Amino acid sequence: MTDEAKKHLVIFQPSGSRGYVEEGKTLKEASRELGVDLETICGEKTTCGKCKVRIEEGFFEGLGIESRMDHLSPVEGREKKFFDHHENLNGHRLACVAKIHGDVLVFVPEESRVSRQIVRKSATERAILIKPAIRKFYVEMRPPSLSDPLGDWERMQAALEAAFGLTGLKIDFLTLVGLPDTLRASNFTATATVWMGDEVIKVEPGFVEKSYGLAVDIGTTTVAGYLCDLATGAVVATESMMNPQVSYGEDVMSRITYAMANTDGLDKMHGAILDGLNTIAERITAQAGLKPTDIVEMVLVGNTAMHHILLGIYPEHIGLAPFAPAIHTSVDVKAHVLGLKIHPAANVHVLPVEAGFVGADNVGVLIAEEPYNQDKIELIIDIGTNGELILGNRDKLLSCSCATGPAFEGAHIKFGMRAAPGAIEKVVISPASKEVSFKVIGHPAWSTLAPREVKAKGICGSGIIDVVAEMLKAGIVEKSGRFSKTVQTNRLRKAESGEPEFVVVWKHQTTIGRDITVSQHDVRAVQLAKGAMYAGAKAMLRKLGIARPDKVILAGAFGSFIDKKRAMALGLFPDVELENVYAVGNAAGDGARIALLNVDKREEARRMARQVEYVELTVDPAFQRDFAEAMHFPHMKDAFPHVEQFFKSGQQKPAPTRVPA
Repeated sequence: MTDEAKKHLVIFQPSGSRGYVEEGKTLKEASRELGVDLETICGEKTTCGKCKVRIEEGFFEGLGIESRMDHLSPVEGREKKFFDHHENLNGHRLACVAKIHGDVLVFVPEESRVSRQIVRKSATERAILIKPAIRKFYVEMRPPSLSDPLGDWERMQAALEAAFGLTGLKIDFLTLVGLPDTLRASNFTATATVWMGDEVIKVEPGFVEKSYGLAVDIGTTTVAGYLCDLATGAVVATESMMNPQVSYGEDVMSRITYAMANTDGLDKMHGAILDGLNTIAERITAQAGLKPTDIVEMVLVGNTAMHHILLGIYPEHIGLAPFAPAIHTSVDVKAHVLGLKIHPAANVHVLPVEAGFVGADNVGVLIAEEPYNQDKIELIIDIGTNGELILGNRDKLLSCSCATGPAFEGAHIKFGMRAAPGAIEKVVISPASKEVSFKVIGHPAWSTLAPREVKAKGICGSGIIDVVAEMLKAGIVEKSGRFSKTVQTNRLRKAESGEPEFVVVWKHQTTIGRDITVSQHDVRAVQLAKGAMYAGAKAMLRKLGIARPDKVILAGAFGSFIDKKRAMALGLFPDVELENVYAVGNAAGDGARIALLNVDKREEARRMARQVEYVELTVDPAFQRDFAEAMHFPHMKDAFPHVEQFFKSGQQKPAPTRVPA
């Protein structure tokens, strides 16, 4: 609670928007103040239920908030009637009537959001040798008779051996239970789905050709799924969502802390990610005209914390020295055991963990990019809430993990937001006039070309990179990260807190009715994130005995949308020729997809996960010095000759984009 005594902290997830709101205001009013758009079609008469939100209860150390249901007004009147008639309360409230009387953490379900977050993790085109774990075999059998009363399974076993040479086959118990009805539904003609040439996991009546698998990248902030045809490797559909665990902490340490501090913490987070995966499976199969039970194989990747929480493994020990995971090797588990609502006998394969927080997602990146087959030394950076780095070539490979925090996702930034319509994604500032041109997601034109049409709501990660780099180039921010005291412009002013801030967008060009600014605190958040990333890279370069890599590969959705010149100008990664900086999209998701379609790659993943040497930054005596030096833009000491021209250049005009008629 603030010193005004009548204001309370309200945090909306997954957007990360937060602020102090006057006591007695509704959650709907708070959402308007904090720039969170909630659905409503009944004019706040509590009849539509579109503004339904979930109140998270407990102490959330990473967010600095104790949230309780009784910090809101009691459920009564029309709201009670709504929940009595439609569904159980179960931690939910209607934002239009729930009044604030204390600090609350509010999760806004996707169906209640006006602006859906855009999770930009599309599948990239890759040449993949198809060798799936799943194969289908069609057999015709004689029905049993008094003279031939052989059991149904033994009959199918014999038919599969005679036709295809398959010996020693087992059958999944749940599949066995339904076998008699299945065979008789088609007069003993059936298609058997066989996993790894060893086990029949599904039997379908008649001839069925297609089989489908699902590859999923479970990121700390986002979850992305890829539905694939297991015979051709084609990506049939993609689906993504915000990780529903974000309510329990914005980074991995916050979630580990939540599990440790709450007896049901692990169960809640485990249940949340399973619900998320089941939602993805339902939506992605609906896109393809299929059912979730048509999915007969799944491959999952995620960092070590996400890996443990998914499997229901208590994650405390990976958050404490010596940061040992419960298991290094890959895991195979039946879908029904895990609680996934795909085909119950489907195998779920989770790629191996390297060490510490460098988990299965980084192994996915490894098998997607194959630095172990390259002569040139590559630095691969998977930019996310938790940043994983790989450095090396066929001779030696190193990896490390660094907590960059959610700043690059738009969180911990005053006007930060996830990538959604209205988010500023590109910025140019004139060094001479300090005037700003910006582009928002969802509109093709820049603000200077369509000043009346382009309205901003906040700033997403790529926009944060742009605006800080442009402020640096224009002299508004010094290399130390401090705001200049000599620059004269009406856009540079002092905030109510007394700290300097720069106005990126005036309120008349926003949808929130307030100036969108970047503060000293925001710049500091970017410094901390990029400093951690660079210091991690520096530690590995020093261990390898080189000054800089030959190539930099930016993995992850964020890496595909940032401007590489501006990112290097901030010192997000070491200086190299700009033409040797590549964005490869969601390489972790691609790795999951590769392992789904080629079982040999699973063995390769196991082998490489053990071959990579993990660099533990917490025991590196020079890391803190590296981190402090990397806080400067682009760096306190290291030279960045390839971005010097950026600082010398005049205004970089945006590409002429026509405004639609």
